[in-house]
Amino acid sequence: MNASWEEFGWERLGHGVGRRRLPGWDATVALVAGADGVLLYDTGSSLREGAELRSQAQALLGRRVTHIALSHTHFDHVLGTAAFSGAEVYGASGTAEAMRREAEGLRVSAVRQGVSEHDATEAVDALVVPRHQVCGEWTLDLGGGREVLLVDIGPAHSGHDLVAVVPGSPAIVLCGDLVEESGEPQAGSDAHPARWPAALDRLLELGGEDAVYVPGHGAVVDAAFVREQRGQLADRFGVS
Repeated sequence: MNASWEEFGWERLGHGVGRRRLPGWDATVALVAGADGVLLYDTGSSLREGAELRSQAQALLGRRVTHIALSHTHFDHVLGTAAFSGAEVYGASGTAEAMRREAEGLRVSAVRQGVSEHDATEAVDALVVPRHQVCGEWTLDLGGGREVLLVDIGPAHSGHDLVAVVPGSPAIVLCGDLVEESGEPQAGSDAHPARWPAALDRLLELGGEDAVYVPGHGAVVDAAFVREQRGQLADRFGVS
C-alpha cells in the first residue's frame, strides 16, 4: 500500500480490505484487494464521488479497481460506476434490466435526496449496468489466495440484493442495505418485506457467528446485531 486507509477517511477491516462511509447518506463503499485484482463494492451517488473513490483506491493500493459489485439498484450505491472505465461490473440477477428500466427514477430519486440536477443527469446519462449477473453464487478470484463470494440474496431490501463475503478469520460480510446501523432499515416501493428476515437468516449462515458485518449505512456490527435487526423486521412486517 502507498498510504494508510485512515489518511483518506477509510476504515481498515482486515488485510487488504477497507471501507469508507460516504458523506451525505452515510452509504458504505468497500475495497477488497488481491494480488491481481481489486474489487469495489458500491460506487457512490455521482460520477464526482466515483472519481474520488477511483483516485483514493489508486493511492491506497497502487493500482486500479478491476471489479465492481453493486449491492442493489438505489442511486446512492450505483451512480459512480461509470467513473471506473474497464472494470468488470457484477450485480444480482435482474439488476441490469432494473437499472435500465428505472434510469429516470434513479435521476429523480437522486435529485429529490439532494444530488444536483447536473450531477444526477450526468451520472444517469453515463449509467453503467452490470455485465455479469449473479444467480445464486459467484466466486471472484482476485489473486494471491484472495477470493470473494458474491451471493444473490434478495429480493429483500430491494428487488435485487447482492452481498459479498470475504473469507478469513474473521470473515467480512458486505451486507448492502439488508442491514443498517445508523437508522431504521428503509423499505421503499421495491422492497420485499416478507422475504427480508429470511435473507438475513441466509446472511448469518454465510458469515457465521464471528464474522464482521458491514452495513450499507452505519458502523460495523456483529452477528448479534444482525439477528436482533432480523427480529425487528419480522415484527415490523408481521412475518416469521
